[in-house]
Amino acid sequence: MKARRRARTLALQALYEIDSVGHAPDIVLEERLKEDPLPDADAVEFARKLVYGVVEHRAAMDVVIQKLAPEWPLEQMAVIDRNILRIAILEFAIIHTAPTKVAINEAVELAKLFGSESAPRFVNGVLGTLTAQQAELSRLLR
Repeated sequence: MKARRRARTLALQALYEIDSVGHAPDIVLEERLKEDPLPDADAVEFARKLVYGVVEHRAAMDVVIQKLAPEWPLEQMAVIDRNILRIAILEFAIIHTAPTKVAINEAVELAKLFGSESAPRFVNGVLGTLTAQQAELSRLLR
């Protein structure tokens, strides 16, 4: 697995724990890095950027998901799906570490690995809806 995908995977696992049990991001991230060390400093930095970026922008991203994709209530979403969406939105709309298509593809791959059978289609659908409204998405996340 490529370094960035491994970093996304580690970030997703950390965010799942943070979201579901409310543990502190610093502690969760350090524990994940001890359990599954990433191959280099760049991958570690990327994982940190994803975790702290999602934590920092979570409220704004959640409002955007609800406003632009109201047919998918956040509180009814699986925790894993919710965090996959947050990582992708962070990457293509906030910190611009990946082009939109790459962020969506990576999100779908994470959904295949960690989500339910329907998760890849769901994640692709939500992100497709959001990217179809890119101008509104960018405006809302400012």
